[in-house]
Amino acid sequence: MLPLLEERFDVLAPDLPGFGHSPPLPEGEASNPERLADVVEATMDEAGFETAHISGNSLGGWIALILARRGRARTCVPISPAGLLHARESGYAKAVLNSMRWMTQNAPPPPALMRHPVGRTLCAGPPVARPWRADPDEMIEEFDLFANAPGFDRTLDATVDLQVAGLPDISCPVLVLWGTRDLILLPRQGRRFERLIPNCELRYLKGLGHVPMSDDPELLASAITNFALATPSPAPRAAAPV
Repeated sequence: MLPLLEERFDVLAPDLPGFGHSPPLPEGEASNPERLADVVEATMDEAGFETAHISGNSLGGWIALILARRGRARTCVPISPAGLLHARESGYAKAVLNSMRWMTQNAPPPPALMRHPVGRTLCAGPPVARPWRADPDEMIEEFDLFANAPGFDRTLDATVDLQVAGLPDISCPVLVLWGTRDLILLPRQGRRFERLIPNCELRYLKGLGHVPMSDDPELLASAITNFALATPSPAPRAAAPV
């Protein structure tokens, strides 16, 4: 999705601490959404983004909403954002994520299997609904990064029982995108964000999963671009916490 956004915006896409290629937060620091938002905000400052069109997925969507509440967003497009789970939903999501983590660490699929569309479909699991579309090399790397993410346990433990705060204080336009085949954060949760955020549109993405950027990158990039450009602002730029 990033090359499509880069056609119209300057894009900042940092890995969160302890994920991807970023080192974890120092020992003793809670790896919760507010603290992670501090890190993304500092990264925006270093890159010269005073405000931006901000989008993020799952935990990144929660962080995007925090940055919007802090006044750093011109527009905000959270994609299947975490942060408003009921107790049973929270337990279910944690169980799914821990199962995925165990699988990538203890029974990772062989690369040869991942390079075949049928193999990707069998191995992708809950995050994506159209794994045959995914780039095999990227999916192999994602499995490895997820298995070895040093921030996973700390972040999940510090986040899963929290609720996103301050949604009624968000003043910028917000577009919540949610795949109808999201098997980690259930689509019904989108209505809660729609009710609490004043200037919010909820849009369901038919047939897409929890990480719809892999399912249909063109659709996601188009939705973010059109929403951003429909809001008048000087020299639009985009920051995308992921």
